[in-house]
Amino acid sequence: MTTSFLLEIGTQELPAIPLLAEIPNIKQKLSKILQNHRLLCDFDFYYTPRRLVIIANQFPTSQSPQVLEFFGPPTTIAYKDGNPTQAALSFFKKCGITQEEASTITKDNKEILYFKKESPKAPAQDLLQTITKEFLESLNFGKTMRWGDQKESFIRPISWILCLLNNTPISLNLYGVVSQNQTFIHRNISFAPQEVTSIDNYFEILKRGMVILNQEDRRTKILQEIQEIQSQKNIKVEIDENLLEEIVCITEYPTALFGEFSERFLELPAPCIITSMKVNQRYFATYKGENLYNGFIVVSNSLAQDSNAIIQGNIKVLRARLEDALFFYHNDLKNGFMPEKLKNVTFVEGLGSMWDKTQRERQIIKLIAPLFTKNLEKENQDIGLTLEILDQASMFSKADLMSEMVYEFTELQGIMGYYYANALGYDSKVALAIKEQYLPNSEESPLPSNLISAFVALAYKLDNLFALFSIHKIPSGSRDPFALRRAAIGIIKIILHFNLSFDLQKISSLLSPLYKPFDLQQLENFILERMDSMFDYNPSLLRAILATNEKNILQIYQKLDALNSVLKNADKNLLMQTFKRVANITKEVNLSSSLAIKQDKLLATEEIELHKAFCLYEEKSPTLNYQEQLQMLLDLNPLLSRFFDKVLVNAPDEDFRNNRKNLIARIYQAFLNIADIREISF
Repeated sequence: MTTSFLLEIGTQELPAIPLLAEIPNIKQKLSKILQNHRLLCDFDFYYTPRRLVIIANQFPTSQSPQVLEFFGPPTTIAYKDGNPTQAALSFFKKCGITQEEASTITKDNKEILYFKKESPKAPAQDLLQTITKEFLESLNFGKTMRWGDQKESFIRPISWILCLLNNTPISLNLYGVVSQNQTFIHRNISFAPQEVTSIDNYFEILKRGMVILNQEDRRTKILQEIQEIQSQKNIKVEIDENLLEEIVCITEYPTALFGEFSERFLELPAPCIITSMKVNQRYFATYKGENLYNGFIVVSNSLAQDSNAIIQGNIKVLRARLEDALFFYHNDLKNGFMPEKLKNVTFVEGLGSMWDKTQRERQIIKLIAPLFTKNLEKENQDIGLTLEILDQASMFSKADLMSEMVYEFTELQGIMGYYYANALGYDSKVALAIKEQYLPNSEESPLPSNLISAFVALAYKLDNLFALFSIHKIPSGSRDPFALRRAAIGIIKIILHFNLSFDLQKISSLLSPLYKPFDLQQLENFILERMDSMFDYNPSLLRAILATNEKNILQIYQKLDALNSVLKNADKNLLMQTFKRVANITKEVNLSSSLAIKQDKLLATEEIELHKAFCLYEEKSPTLNYQEQLQMLLDLNPLLSRFFDKVLVNAPDEDFRNNRKNLIARIYQAFLNIADIREISF
């Protein structure tokens, strides 16, 4: 049988960020607890800043049945001369039974001791205290607090608990709070407890009390009201999803309101205003056309009986924030770039200052940029000027870290450098490179928009990897405090996007003198292994390519894509059977030898045809891409099959034997230019 269930944990104001981080795990955690107590069912989870709520319409009234089976020792061991042995006595004790209660069954052709019992089905109400306690203790909000004389801790003090099973109040005593059949409504309406008689009554009370329990309903209300404001004011609002979720989390009855600030603040770069409004005030920015407008949308948790007073209060607070921002901005422009001040800022203990990091990045660009002059010339006519711009961009890339604006809003690093560089008269490519140096900085992040920005971004990420590996700050397990996996993936994305022939081994050798000695092979493998998670390909394909000691990231990807494309629709088992035989025959052949094939030793029709087809491949392959090369090699499969069926490779005559092995070895060697087929599996 099932019934209705309601659990409400009332708290002081819950902080949004830790709550939002845990929300994806909450239903899973409670489901596991219910399953452990044999009370698993579907339920809904709701949250507001003052309550966590569980509601189930078909909650089991008692535990589901559970049959426990105990298998004991064989009877030949359990009894001796008709008396139970120690093995039997241990079995009886484990089961909590007497000898008479045990039975026997046949298992694996042996008669063994056996006992079966059904666990008692406890009423659900007897388990709710334990379940609720386990549920609250399972929640991970990061920092917790204690209050009063309680030993238990939670993210915020628990103010009340409401628990109804079949609309009947259930007594719980947790965190110093005894549950009662009461809840609380919006503070603007009343501070008094509201008696709850049923779940339907609970919903009615919250509705009358201006509490929108369902977070999705609050989200919809906010978006609808923003849409109405957009239409009324002829403005556009770009919805920041993270900000929206945070506002949903901190409101019980959200109301969107529109306010305006002085146009003189539009002198500030748009990101300054947007960030100040978002971080400090949780406002949505507004636009007219493509330009930022001097308006904002605030979502109030107060009832909008006097919306004008609320708006004016928010305008006053925002004015003070923007005055500060304008002061910082003017000061930063007056001071200009002062990169030498970075000498006083530590990068990482053991790796010097941010100035030292900047100098290493300049050196990285000077070392690697000349390797890609053809790429740079395609995008920029004057290669000498391009190298000067690159050096200037890397020189000032971290200068905005010393600005007052970035000190206030660290998320504006790079962005403020862009605005300052433009305002101070630096080349626009320098400014853009400063802005884009951290890209890509997430899975969905855009890439640098041009090669100059790309090289500054590569230098930043390469230095992070080489420097931190040199002091053994290497990611392990899920720990990656310096985001080195993300840096490696960013490097690969940039290389592929800009079609850079990036030989990792060669570049590692160039850069290694800038750092303390460390295992370069370990770093190279770390970077290359990121490709496995980036592309939805058979993992053995990447292993097969890396087994050839290929270190050029662009070529690895091209080979990976070619292998995947060619093998996708092929008869994989047949191909692997044939070509792995090719690899096995070659084991005893010295691949570094000339592998000469003597025409006069090709007697069988099958080997003549195979040799002719392979010679055609060797003739054409220099002009073919990897996919075309692979296709030609795989097209040898029927000829190879006939060769293996009709021709004795290990011929008694040594000349014939060596000639045939050399032919097969040449084919295998051709494969090795792309991948080691021995490593491929399906």
